[in-house]
Amino acid sequence: MTFFQDYSIPVPPPRQRTPQFTPPPWAGPPRYELPVIVPLSRFVHKSPAFVMTVEAVKVFSTGCTIDINWMLRRMDQEDRKWAEISAVIHRPTPQVADGEITTDSVLLLGVQFPDGTKASSSSLAMYGHRPLDQEPDGPVFEYRPKGGNGGEEDISANATLWLWPLPPSGDLRLVAQWKEMGMPESSITLDGLQLREAAAGVRKYWAEEDVQR
Repeated sequence: MTFFQDYSIPVPPPRQRTPQFTPPPWAGPPRYELPVIVPLSRFVHKSPAFVMTVEAVKVFSTGCTIDINWMLRRMDQEDRKWAEISAVIHRPTPQVADGEITTDSVLLLGVQFPDGTKASSSSLAMYGHRPLDQEPDGPVFEYRPKGGNGGEEDISANATLWLWPLPPSGDLRLVAQWKEMGMPESSITLDGLQLREAAAGVRKYWAEEDVQR
């Protein structure tokens, strides 16, 4: 006889399978797609103290992500000034209520479609997200930080920019500005037709009917 023989192990009640939430196409890349990678390796801005680069674009059937990196190099800043710069860069996303947001103090990123339509990632960071069930009036351009590093000599970070929908054929202008870090308004031009043609090579993980089971 053992102590636990009089205690039965409870059997959990059956649980129904929770239906999977499918986000709308403007909310982010499709979950079950293998994108086509369009390599770029271009400088958006390059100076003795600050560099921003675009490595590649991952093209999905509904939109694309743009991989960016930036690095700030320490020049002649004293320890206190460098610590202040580091604190600004690593603080949480500033809010309007802070009273500290200016066009000089934050990283601003934007895109312009061939027809002149524009979108900026700053609108999401400053004013909040649109409800998922409400389709945006124009393009979605969202900044998604991935991480970074900082030390006594330099500070770096990388992020992904989500763009919906796929741009039309023509010049797609990518714009960046961060005046406090020494980057004035800077831009590069991407080939919208190249991105749209790349979308034809996107492959799905499973057939549509298998995903919906």
